[in-house]
Amino acid sequence: MKNVPGSGTLEILSLANKLEQKGEDIIHLEVGQPDFDTPTHIKRAAEEALKRGETGYTSSAGTPELRKTISENLKKKGVERKDDEIIVTPGAKHSIFSSMGVCLDPGDEIIIPTPCWTYEGMVRIINAEPVFVKAPEEKQFRLSTEDIKESISSKTKMLLLNYPNNPTGAILEEGTLRALLELSSDHDFWVLADEVYSELVYEKEPKSIASFSNYKDRIIYVNSFSKTYAMTGWRLGYTAAPKEIISEMIKIQQNSTTCATSFVQSAGIAALEGPQDCVREMVSQYKKRKDEIFEGLNSIEGIECVKPEGAFYIFPNIEDLGKNSGDLSKYLLRKAGVATTPGSAFGPGGKKHIRLSYANSLEKIRNALTRLEKALQKL
Repeated sequence: MKNVPGSGTLEILSLANKLEQKGEDIIHLEVGQPDFDTPTHIKRAAEEALKRGETGYTSSAGTPELRKTISENLKKKGVERKDDEIIVTPGAKHSIFSSMGVCLDPGDEIIIPTPCWTYEGMVRIINAEPVFVKAPEEKQFRLSTEDIKESISSKTKMLLLNYPNNPTGAILEEGTLRALLELSSDHDFWVLADEVYSELVYEKEPKSIASFSNYKDRIIYVNSFSKTYAMTGWRLGYTAAPKEIISEMIKIQQNSTTCATSFVQSAGIAALEGPQDCVREMVSQYKKRKDEIFEGLNSIEGIECVKPEGAFYIFPNIEDLGKNSGDLSKYLLRKAGVATTPGSAFGPGGKKHIRLSYANSLEKIRNALTRLEKALQKL
């Protein structure tokens, strides 16, 4: 485990919590967690499941009812997967880690566009090798197919795609997705699609890479209930993939977590089958906050931002401020009382940036912008 990095996204949170314990007023823009409560109909479904006594083990693959519901929901997105091509997991992290565990052997390479979420730790645990490919800021953090092609080797076994992206909010165009799938076919590697922010988009709905049916035998699709339905603590996610992958993932789950929590799975059914106006309202609020924080940050001297297209993060370039991302995040925490995440936590492509989450109220975002501007004027 010596080569396994800790979570760079949690370091600042720990420091911020210590300051709060001392009485400091901290505005949290570092955590990727919705500030909304889980919708009432979902909580009610969990309560009813508990009353029915749904507190025992389920199948390690998930309840038949939830798998069927997920399959039907995916069809609405143009993704065709049968019930036995789906596994329910205790969160998307477990889905991603298990997918890697099934597909990667020690020494195998996985291509990861950067800036990226903290996948490296998972890769290192299974003794595979991450190959980072920079998605350039000057191209709105959109991935270049040619750069991916140049990174492919005889050891390449997987390409990981996270769009809408954490931390940049970038989205890939349909043509790029198709070209990447053609590469996967030509060079015989898996595509692991982490689409946990798929419902949090603001201008146009992107095409899911899993909807390219001609390539379905190469695609491992991961999603979650956490971000869409404000259910981060419920720990519920799923993977849709070829049956041979799901069968191996079931073995991992049988030998680790056993299954996702039984009554939470019933809540998952309510989330997918119930009214979706709660999601639309959250997205509407996120859009207002995105516009506010984008304009506010870009008005501060020394900061430049690419406008996010999805998720609930913004990833400003702070190179002109003369501090590295780690030092700047700590400075802003101490001097402004605003918690942000260093861009260095998001791979080699993030070193000149910090990440801010706008999963917080407009009032707090406006307050944070005022504090940030004052603190940065003193640099």
